[in-house]
Amino acid sequence: MGYSGSNTVRFAPDDGDKVYRRSVYTFWKRTSPPPQMSTFDAPSRESCTARRERTNTPLQALLLMNETQYVESAHELALRALNEEEIQSLPAAERLSARVDWLYETVTSRLPSAAEQTEVKTLLTDLISYYSAQPALTAKVSKQADSTEAAWTILASTLLNLDEVVSK
Repeated sequence: MGYSGSNTVRFAPDDGDKVYRRSVYTFWKRTSPPPQMSTFDAPSRESCTARRERTNTPLQALLLMNETQYVESAHELALRALNEEEIQSLPAAERLSARVDWLYETVTSRLPSAAEQTEVKTLLTDLISYYSAQPALTAKVSKQADSTEAAWTILASTLLNLDEVVSK
């Protein structure tokens, strides 16, 4: 929304490196707050708010799983997990567990339990086989059209959407 005489009536996303400026600068109109802020129950700014209410809605989870910036963040986190130097130097048999531990600890600030480690590994295996069979979808998730990279991206997104990560 915008005022009819405003230069913000029609929004057109930037491209190239300019696309990331939106993360730094948010234009907030009095009549219409940014959609992400509304989804996360931002106050209206008509009065001072010392503490915001905590909420957790399906719409918030949908935004965190599908909004471009959040998907790109998950992708970069996945690339870090795949390319972490300390993990690369480990024997091949230990790398998967070490990557899962690194990713889980980076996101939640704690190591996964044995059950969580098993669940994450099972999810990762399922995701790799799913993306291996879906090359068109893999190309949308992974810049290299790599099923392993796509699977780790979705795994990172899943961990970033855990309730303990989002709400606490």
